Amino acid sequence: MTRNLIAILRGVTPAEVVDITAVVIDAGITSIEVPLNSPDAIKSIGLLVEKYADSALIGAGTVLTVEDVEQVAAAGGKLIVSPNCNPEVIKASKAHDMFSYPGVMTATECFLALESGADGLKFFPSSLLGTSGLSALKAVLPASAQTYAVGGVGPDNFAEWIDAGASGFGIGTGIYKPGFSVDDVAGRARAIVDAYDRCKS
Repeated sequence: MTRNLIAILRGVTPAEVVDITAVVIDAGITSIEVPLNSPDAIKSIGLLVEKYADSALIGAGTVLTVEDVEQVAAAGGKLIVSPNCNPEVIKASKAHDMFSYPGVMTATECFLALESGADGLKFFPSSLLGTSGLSALKAVLPASAQTYAVGGVGPDNFAEWIDAGASGFGIGTGIYKPGFSVDDVAGRARAIVDAYDRCKS
């Protein structure tokens, strides 16, 4: 089963990234984002591509420039997630046959992202938009648009966001932050998957 969940491993190090990602994938989350403001993020992405390219979608978050896209592509990453909507970053991602999820908040940003080739929309921070805001935007967006809520979402409110039109979620500190053990991450990942599956069943 492919779930519309992205694990955001902000702050992860190359020394731990393979073991952390193993338990995330085992729990059932198969899209993995290493934000570029993590320590030696490109090295971590390369390690994950080498180990898990056949079983997970691996890539980068906090991607702000075309140069960032080029580095991730060189490491073998296939997922580009940004906090903002930069058409040049989206187009560069698609030129490398990568998945592009730019950050958006307004209708203008949503349509610009889609027109530029984005595969989905990252509503960030979703806590600022709220479920009522997403519901209003869904009324004008193409029905096929993939909408991911990121920031302030988790097992306790998945159902509310799905009812408002969210296609999926990006989970950061709810699944990993520096200092968490592999067991911590495993438990959190399982809880997230269980809650998501309940909402989708």
